[in-house]
Amino acid sequence: MINDRPFAPSDTSPITVTALATLLEARTGQRIAANRAWRIDTALKPIAVERGAASIDELVAAVRDGSNTALADRIVDALLNQETSFFRDAGAIEAAAEAITAIAPSKPRIWCAGCSTGQEPLSLSMALTERGVPHELIATDVSGHAIARARAGRYSQFEIQRGLATIRMLRWFDQDGSDWIAQPALVRGVTWRRSNLVLDAPPAGAFDAVFCRNVLFYLAPDLRPRVLEAIAGSLQPAGALMLGAGETVIGQTDRFVPSKRFRGLYQLAAAERSA
Repeated sequence: MINDRPFAPSDTSPITVTALATLLEARTGQRIAANRAWRIDTALKPIAVERGAASIDELVAAVRDGSNTALADRIVDALLNQETSFFRDAGAIEAAAEAITAIAPSKPRIWCAGCSTGQEPLSLSMALTERGVPHELIATDVSGHAIARARAGRYSQFEIQRGLATIRMLRWFDQDGSDWIAQPALVRGVTWRRSNLVLDAPPAGAFDAVFCRNVLFYLAPDLRPRVLEAIAGSLQPAGALMLGAGETVIGQTDRFVPSKRFRGLYQLAAAERSA
């Protein structure tokens, strides 16, 4: 039930900001960047209003003793950056689909880590299917809410138009009122799992490609090498890693090198590929 107590949206104390940053990093490894602290009010105000809290300070006070894990989960979920879109950096997605086809022409295994609400793995699945490439795709995210939305495959008109060409929209999605729903075969072609990239083991088995785009950027610096180590251990010797445009392995790990064969991708260092 929505409570109508007055809400003070802009007086969040530094102590509360620190508590939120600590909670987010402990649960997910992600940090609240100084230039994105403004998101706290935007993200948490709806939860505070719903619970009748007069401020973010009051809301966060309710989880300080660690007893209200359900509320802490909601707060963390709201603070996560879930920015995504269909065919984000479209040229990179298409190039990656071509690379995957060359690496493993018969049913490649792909892991999309930090898949958010599903647009990236669905984009990749469309690109591969259109090339006639059967594939196994596992998509994971730390957010249970994001995974539930991805599994449902329901997107608003705004979301569906972000990066998705009309021809693909009409081929792969059915309209339901103002929303668009991914066709069952497309959604079922992806295995959706809630998984913590920092705390949980990678999905079982070796992958021909791993997508981990715009995830490392938000992690604490000391956690990035650990994540890259886990990804390296999950790749086939000839497999490829795709990071976000502003991310790099340089200075993070010596297990990956820029691919000479596939522009914009990383591959295991030569010694590991030949081991």
